[in-house]
Amino acid sequence: AMNRSNDLETGLLHLIREVARELHPGRPIPDLHRDSDLEREAGLDSLGRVELMLRMERQFGVRVPDEKAVRARTPGELIDALQELGGKASASMQSEQERNRRRAGTGEATPAAPEPREAKTLPEVLEWHAERAGDRRCLTLYDDNDEGPALSYADLREGAARVASGLRERGVGPGDTVALMLPTGTDFFFAFHGVLWAGAVPVPLYPPVRASQVEDHLRRIAKVLENAGTRMFLASRETARAGQLLKSLAPSIEYVMTVPELRSEDGVMARIPREDNDLAFLQYTSGTTGQPKGVSLTHANLLANIRAMGEVVQASHEDRFVSWLPLYHDMGLIGACLGTLYYGIPLVLMSPLQFMARPQRWLWAIHHYRGTISAAPNFAYDLCANRLADQDIRGLDLSSWRTAFNGAEPVSPRTLETFCNRFAEHGFRRETMKPVFGLAESSVGLTFPPLERGPTYDRVERDRFERTGEARPAAEEDDKARVFVACGQILPGHEMRVVDENDQPLPDRRQGELQFRGPSCTAGYFRNPEDTANLYTEDEWLRSGDLAYLADGELYLTGRVKDMIIRGGRNYYPYELEQAVSQVPGVRSNNVAVFASPAPDSGAERLVVVAETRESDPGERKRIEEAIVDATMELLQTPPEVIELAPPQSIPKTSSGKIRRPACRELFERGELGKSGGLVGQFSRLILRGMLPLLGRIGRALGRYCYALWVWTVGLVIGIPAAVLLMLIPGRSARSGFARRVTQLVFLLAGDGPSVQGLEHIPKQPCVIVANHASYLDGAAIRAGLPGRLSFVAKRELVRNPIWAPILNRVGVVFVDRFDHHRGLKDLEHGMKRLDSGESLVFFAEGTLSAAPGLREFRIGAFMAAVRRGVPVVPMAIRGSRQMLRGFSLLPRPGHIELELGEAIYPEGDDWDAALELRDQAREWILEHCGEADVAAEEAAVLRGL
Repeated sequence: AMNRSNDLETGLLHLIREVARELHPGRPIPDLHRDSDLEREAGLDSLGRVELMLRMERQFGVRVPDEKAVRARTPGELIDALQELGGKASASMQSEQERNRRRAGTGEATPAAPEPREAKTLPEVLEWHAERAGDRRCLTLYDDNDEGPALSYADLREGAARVASGLRERGVGPGDTVALMLPTGTDFFFAFHGVLWAGAVPVPLYPPVRASQVEDHLRRIAKVLENAGTRMFLASRETARAGQLLKSLAPSIEYVMTVPELRSEDGVMARIPREDNDLAFLQYTSGTTGQPKGVSLTHANLLANIRAMGEVVQASHEDRFVSWLPLYHDMGLIGACLGTLYYGIPLVLMSPLQFMARPQRWLWAIHHYRGTISAAPNFAYDLCANRLADQDIRGLDLSSWRTAFNGAEPVSPRTLETFCNRFAEHGFRRETMKPVFGLAESSVGLTFPPLERGPTYDRVERDRFERTGEARPAAEEDDKARVFVACGQILPGHEMRVVDENDQPLPDRRQGELQFRGPSCTAGYFRNPEDTANLYTEDEWLRSGDLAYLADGELYLTGRVKDMIIRGGRNYYPYELEQAVSQVPGVRSNNVAVFASPAPDSGAERLVVVAETRESDPGERKRIEEAIVDATMELLQTPPEVIELAPPQSIPKTSSGKIRRPACRELFERGELGKSGGLVGQFSRLILRGMLPLLGRIGRALGRYCYALWVWTVGLVIGIPAAVLLMLIPGRSARSGFARRVTQLVFLLAGDGPSVQGLEHIPKQPCVIVANHASYLDGAAIRAGLPGRLSFVAKRELVRNPIWAPILNRVGVVFVDRFDHHRGLKDLEHGMKRLDSGESLVFFAEGTLSAAPGLREFRIGAFMAAVRRGVPVVPMAIRGSRQMLRGFSLLPRPGHIELELGEAIYPEGDDWDAALELRDQAREWILEHCGEADVAAEEAAVLRGL
């Protein structure tokens, strides 16, 4: 065993050195041992780690679990993982191809239903499929050894309804925002659709990507939460700690929970009806151009975009979509998850972590499930084309793949050609590759190429283009021509144009800013009027911030407006130079940022190149700098003024891996590039930064507790003597009047008494007043706000309360048994005698109160009393009491209670049907005026549908 362990260690260290030498030719590799740092000492970046995992599988025949493979910091951790597998090695040695060939099908026992063309909201789409094909599988989570967890439409609806029920129990309702920082898995889908089901607004967030930039990441996320006014933060167990830290930075957060903690096991709820123009969710832009902005997307926006994209690609339930894209990104969330939901397309999903650990999984998933549609950024196609060994894809069949979207980042002509050529022998057709363009402000998609066409390029004269912006076609022999990729034509029902700096349209082949409009387009950025105003032109076109030109209806992207560098009358674009510098030996690939920055002394604009490297040797660093100068001169005919060689993970990136040039420039100008200070330092600064909001939160909490203490003090100081006097005052009428004056005094000293509208609707004769019940304060508010002789009807369980029962008896409360039918009728008869004696009866028709908001089913007793005595019913809506004293809480908060009375409703008979009619009319009026959802209708729908 010891010999085997030594052989394992020796073999693994040899593999690591081998990969390190290939990554850094000419660089001396230090002696490696079990505790060496894979990144710092061996120089393995994320792609190097991918290569190491592939070679480990081939040499040892063992598949290290993704989490351990990606998170391992030292060779020792990888060795321990290999040894843990032990006897599993023989099973692990089976090739991925062989496992794929043994797998079962997609399990679609139920035929799909056509798409829901009449649906106006996303919950309607889910409900539509669940009712017509509830057993059909909508989601399969991919796993190496077997199919992972799967969900049917009925499963997804039930899970969403249980999450919605948990949200309602905590007071989250229509319009509230809920943050989701969840990994790929069923919990994300239950949470996302559960938030929508409850009428609330999900805000998908991405977890920290790099440990070295966790401080920057959490500070940005805190700004998102503050802007969104998020009340609840749903997290995995791993990210819950970050959620607790964010709670101190974003005071609006009331709850940090996991989905299992939130899900209600006691019941489900039907969806809260929403309109097509209601906000569906907030897509915060990844922030390549500055602070993140929350793109407001309505149900109408999303469905318009999904339908337009589906029309172009001829999507149908016969397709199969395979995806590894992050669920917090618009391409993965809208394009993959919501698009497949709408068309009834089975979705096969793996996490980005699974893809990065072994990129071939993506292709083998397409092979096994006969995937027809998939999407990825350019880097994923580049990774598969250049990093996978032939034996990793032997037997791979991609002939089912008909649409491969390439978007979300600049598309490289070289990558397109390499991928198409590499996988042609595996059945991949050239016309399958589809470079596309989209942005969050247009939901996700904006331009798509024709289905029957493969990648198309435009070669233009470099010098003329950089000087004038004219994209004149270059001669075939022009080896310095710039090459741009055609990103397709505008989606049906949408428009685009290219304009100059005065927003005037430009002719074909002239570069300018791309602008667009259509039904997919956002109405603006959430709670951000300044950026929203800048987003729109005077004639209501949206600015993309992208530079482009049009040719024969095709879009060719050339760069971003704010990233363009102007020097000597020529326009330079960072991306092309960044790619060239990335090829310099010693520079970390795709970790280069190019931007312009003013000189501190003269203010003159400088061309700055920031490149990440692990090299520390002065001679090697000088060689890299000289190579960067040569690359810049060759491409731009001008040298950079500043070259900054930074340590790994210094350059800030977005969630989708794009370089955040403005953020990099800001760090450079502050002299803070590469100075993260380690995790301890970052978390220390975050905690210190969160101290002020935390102190504010503590101050507000103390204020609430002080207010609650004051109210309780007032209540006890006034209430105890008042209770004694109630026992002594003769006559129920006198006691009722005294009770009203006492409650008015308590409300006055507590800050504000209830306001009353519609007192003129109370008839002079006795009547039945029916109200919703939201808080323990309701009875006191009614007594303080309404004049006259009132008798309250309450549940008989209160008789058992030794403190309240005597007081309630003295003010004339009528106790009604809710469970003993015979006793309840006798109690109701007793109450009706109060009507005969000239008193009005006040009923809380729901029978009890609940901590969760919403109007529940009305009991019939109040209305039977009205029809039997022939008296009118006056509906009354209570607003604000739930906010002052929530649920069964004993801590009142400052607020204001409003009582609104409707017109009296007179019975049209004295039988059961007349009582039902009274009930329905009164409830309809209260539902319209109380400001809460119709929970009774939800529960009825649940019973019908689930």
